[in-house]
Amino acid sequence: MERDGWRNRAKRWRALFQTFGGAAVNLVFPPVCCGCGRLTGDAHAICPSCWAELRLIERPYCEIIGSPFAFDPGPGAVSPQAIANPPPFHRLRSVSLLEGIARDLVHGLKYRDRTDLARMMAEWMVRASDGAVAAADMIVPVPLHAFRLWRRKFNQSAELARCVSERAGKPYRPDVLRRIRRTRRQVGLGARAREENVRGAFAVPESAKSSLVGKRIVLVDDVYTTGATVSAATGALRRAGAAEVTVLTFAMALPEPI
Repeated sequence: MERDGWRNRAKRWRALFQTFGGAAVNLVFPPVCCGCGRLTGDAHAICPSCWAELRLIERPYCEIIGSPFAFDPGPGAVSPQAIANPPPFHRLRSVSLLEGIARDLVHGLKYRDRTDLARMMAEWMVRASDGAVAAADMIVPVPLHAFRLWRRKFNQSAELARCVSERAGKPYRPDVLRRIRRTRRQVGLGARAREENVRGAFAVPESAKSSLVGKRIVLVDDVYTTGATVSAATGALRRAGAAEVTVLTFAMALPEPI
């Protein structure tokens, strides 16, 4: 009984220190908008002005690739793009179109080492997943090649996937997919060149194949552009026995305005 009482007192003191410690940090370093830097009430948030700039992807959208429609074609509608070129993944969901504040957040995470943005971005991704995260057996990031990871020091997709996993309480499995071939950067390449660039770039280790059989996977990346990278990664996962792959990204780049 005495030991339980000591533990309870310790928990209360720890909570108290955390509360006052957080308040002290906020006093010295006030929380600011992750977009424009204005003062906000909470850390890891954006202000109302930046929020208004987000082009959130909401229904109606293509049930397969998640691209928004200009009008509502009815439930279960599929875009001409998905019909003409069916992707290997089961569905794709994204938070926002890649423009304005969304582009700033993606670039901040990817190019300016703003790994602190990943938690906020991942929370939005879970909500945008349309239930796919809740139904998933594991969360898998699109991996970087070892050389590029060494140069960049971190993988932005892994940061997002880790935070999605923590937020949803789902297993985080960066070990089940590897990038086995060093590729050129996709930026500036056309759709056909992107496909050729990542062909055969991903593989599932033999030791991980048994853990993928019949599983529902959420594959996480930062941006969906032409789909070449996530399609190649999905192909490797499905060949290893995955039953379903949902691609989840923070932003989507449309080839032309809708």
